[in-house]
Amino acid sequence: MKVIEFVLNVLWLILCGIWMAIGYAVAGIICCILIVTIPFGIASFRIAGYVLWPFGRTTVEKPDAGAPSCVGNVIWIVFAGWWLAIGHIATAIALAITIIGIPFAWANLKMIPISLMPLGREVVTTDQKFGAR
Repeated sequence: MKVIEFVLNVLWLILCGIWMAIGYAVAGIICCILIVTIPFGIASFRIAGYVLWPFGRTTVEKPDAGAPSCVGNVIWIVFAGWWLAIGHIATAIALAITIIGIPFAWANLKMIPISLMPLGREVVTTDQKFGAR
């Protein structure tokens, strides 16, 4: 199973992962430059790592995330989230045109919720979420 995840991640990286990760990194850099939005920058860098190498990992809600995460997510959607979601949609459309790209297009569409609401979520391995096999 780990070999399949590796192959999928390498194909993902070549087809769209690097470009989407660059988008998240740019958003993170801008957020860190603005100082007040450093928590958004940290979340953006965390998601960039996830988008760069997604297979074998997933996101889960943090149990201690509260109202500040909700308010932060609203701010994030307005200033950066919808741009990144549009990037995922555009990439998914381009990938869906090819037969080999259909699974990657689906994976791209599944990343839209975290691109819109990154605060209050963390990236974990699928083994951590579903228990070791």
